Amino acid sequence: MGRSKFILGGMFILAAVVYLIFSSTQQSAEYFLTIDELKAKGNQIVDKNLRLSGAVIGDSIQYDPQTLTLTFDVAHVPGDNAEIEAQGGLAEVLRVAIADPTRARVTIVYVGPKPDLLRGEAQAIMTGHLGTDGIFYADELLLKCPTKYEEAVPEQAGG
Repeated sequence: MGRSKFILGGMFILAAVVYLIFSSTQQSAEYFLTIDELKAKGNQIVDKNLRLSGAVIGDSIQYDPQTLTLTFDVAHVPGDNAEIEAQGGLAEVLRVAIADPTRARVTIVYVGPKPDLLRGEAQAIMTGHLGTDGIFYADELLLKCPTKYEEAVPEQAGG
């Protein structure tokens, strides 16, 4: 009798631990998507934690220093590194994405200081959520600007 209570108690504790792990993983899960994938999923991912990547369209950048509100558009870039390399590297993929008016695009709204690397043809990686209005509200904003680093390499090598 005492042994069955011990086994039953152990199973109950194990079930509780499994439930806690599962529920916390689901709440903090982030989906990494490209712009095309975001558009394809539509309303089924509204208000879910997402990580999104795209090429910054320089002409769309607007910043209000009073409210620290930054708004800009991003164009679709492939999410697969092998595909990016096959198309000539990240700088070329970003340049082509910006120049192609038929590429899927999304408007981003971010509240915070304007990053120094924010410019056209930079790769933006945003964490946030898609609103019901189709705008992506970013909580975090990371930028890669490959052309800046490519230009700096010869100067460093020659110095």
